[in-house]
Amino acid sequence: MDPRYAAVVDALSDYFDGLYLSDTDILSRVFHPDARYVCATEPTLVNFGMDEYLPIVARRPSPASRGEERRDRIAGIEFAGPATAFARVHCAIGPKHFTDFLTLIETDGRWRIIAKVFHFDLVDTAAA
Repeated sequence: MDPRYAAVVDALSDYFDGLYLSDTDILSRVFHPDARYVCATEPTLVNFGMDEYLPIVARRPSPASRGEERRDRIAGIEFAGPATAFARVHCAIGPKHFTDFLTLIETDGRWRIIAKVFHFDLVDTAAA
């Protein structure tokens, strides 16, 4: 396996752990400090920096604390040169099912998310 691929998978594993646990320490390690968090699903565009996004995560009850089943997976990883990658991943928090487009860069020997652009669908879990 390409060592870059394995390193990106490790970063994405941390990303999924951070979301599931609502752990901003983990997320702070996997997101670059200058990363953007963007969503256009709702009428008002969401476009946050990490200083806006991480406090939101810190305030919300974690999916783990609510006993939610983990529903995360990597759908694909592509590389554009030695230090740039793109990952399409899926995860869920409560009724929101997310498709995340994550752009990662390798800096200082580790892969970090520099941009998260995502869409979510609301899924009625009671009907499932």
